[in-house]
Amino acid sequence: MMTVPEIKAVRKNLKVSFEFFPPKTEKMEETMWRSIRRLAPLNPSFVSVTYGAGGTTRGRTHGSVTRIQKETGIPAAAHLTCVGHTKEEIDQIARSYWDEGIRSIVALRGDLPDAGDKYEPTPGGYAYAVDLVAGLKEIADFDISVSAYPETHPDAPSADFEIEYLKRKIDAGANRSITQFFFDNETYLRFRDKCVAAGIDAPIVPGILPVTNFGSLLKFANMCGASVPQRLHWRFEGLDEDPDTRRMVAFHEAISQVEGLISEGVTDFHFYTLNRAELTYAICHALGIRGTEQVAA
Repeated sequence: MMTVPEIKAVRKNLKVSFEFFPPKTEKMEETMWRSIRRLAPLNPSFVSVTYGAGGTTRGRTHGSVTRIQKETGIPAAAHLTCVGHTKEEIDQIARSYWDEGIRSIVALRGDLPDAGDKYEPTPGGYAYAVDLVAGLKEIADFDISVSAYPETHPDAPSADFEIEYLKRKIDAGANRSITQFFFDNETYLRFRDKCVAAGIDAPIVPGILPVTNFGSLLKFANMCGASVPQRLHWRFEGLDEDPDTRRMVAFHEAISQVEGLISEGVTDFHFYTLNRAELTYAICHALGIRGTEQVAA
C-alpha cells in the first residue's frame, strides 16, 4: 500500500482514455457527440470506438473515429477485429486509417454475430488477435492496444494460457493491454503481478465500467465471463426506477474502485462510457482531472 505523499504524486500522472460505440440512430449519435464534447476537454490519451460483432459496424466505426480526431484533435483509436474479413480487406482498412491520420488501433479477435456460436477463423483472414497485431505492424507503426482478461476469456483453456497469450500479443508489437471490466481490485492486482512475473512489461490498463444499468451489466458480465460481486446486487437492488440514487451508488462504486487502484500505483484508466458522459466526467473530476475549454460543437 502506498503512502499519502506517494498517492498524491501518482495523481499528478493520471491518464484516462474513453471508449464509445458507433451509434445506430440519429438520436443516439446526438447523445454520443454530447458525451464526446463533454469529455474531450479532459485531454484523454485517446478515445476508442468499438467494432460490432462480425464487423457489422465497420462504416459507422470508421466515420466516428475519423470525425472524433478531426473535430477534437484527440488521438482516436479504431477497434479492428479478425471476424468477417480477409487479410486483404483488413489490410486495406488499416491503410485507409493510416492515410487519414489515424495512428491507433485496438486489435481484437472479435465476436461472431450470433452470440454463443463457437469461434472459427474467417477463411483467408487473420486467425487470432496475435496474427492481427503482427499484420498491422507490417503495414505501419500503429500504436496498438489489445485486450486482457483478469478473470480469463471464456474461450481460454486456462488462466495461465490467458497470460501466455497476452505475452504473445505484446511480443508481436502491441503497446498496451486494456482489461475487460472487473469489480474486484484484487482480481486485477493478482493478474498484473502474474503478468509481470511472466515477463510482460507493457502497461495493463484497467477497464472501468461505471454502472448505468444494472440489468445490462449482468448481461455484459455473463457474455464476457466477468463476475459481479454480491455487494453490487445488494446496492443496486430496487433502483431500477430510481435513476438519481442509482447514479449516486454507481459513482461511489466506481470512484472507490479507482481510488483503490491508485493506492496500488495504477496511473492509467480506460473508461467504458456506453456513450454517456455524466458518471465518467464526475469520476475524473473527483480524481482531480480537470478540463480545458469546451470543444466547439
